[in-house]
Amino acid sequence: MPREEALVSVDVETSGPSPSTGSLLSIGACLVDDPATGLYLELQPVASLPWTEEAARIHRLDRERLLREGLAPEQAMGRFEAWLARACSGRQPVFVGFNAGFDWMFVDDYFQRHLGRNPFGPSALDIKSYYMGRERVALWSETTHRHVRQRYPVAIEHTHNALDDAREQAELMRLLRGRTD
Repeated sequence: MPREEALVSVDVETSGPSPSTGSLLSIGACLVDDPATGLYLELQPVASLPWTEEAARIHRLDRERLLREGLAPEQAMGRFEAWLARACSGRQPVFVGFNAGFDWMFVDDYFQRHLGRNPFGPSALDIKSYYMGRERVALWSETTHRHVRQRYPVAIEHTHNALDDAREQAELMRLLRGRTD
């Protein structure tokens, strides 16, 4: 019998487009059905990986501050795993993201590289794909934040703070599932 599942909305901010060309800088996560149960972590950038100004304009995180104050990647991923165990209370965590492929790629890479395992397993639930199926949207170009939020307005603003954005995604996922409680 499969374990009960806990949908976990996850958002990340990075210094580049992939784990081999950028660092995972911040992680925000919350339970889809209880967004107040959340976690925010900031990580030290990997010194040997690029820091792109294009990404910095989006996330607005300061590299020098993160080098001084951010968690070492193995410490951050250990805290994330421990939070998942507490927050999910024995349920199987399911990674949920808006454009989940991007966020999951970084989270999986960091979990695998620094802990040797990923508590989410090998897959993620993509909100954009869920939206396409639910609304019978045929074009990927019609799954942007703007398009989705036109049909499913959410009260939380998209700020590029990973926890704020995880909570925004959680609200959107609850609306898509027809649950507003």
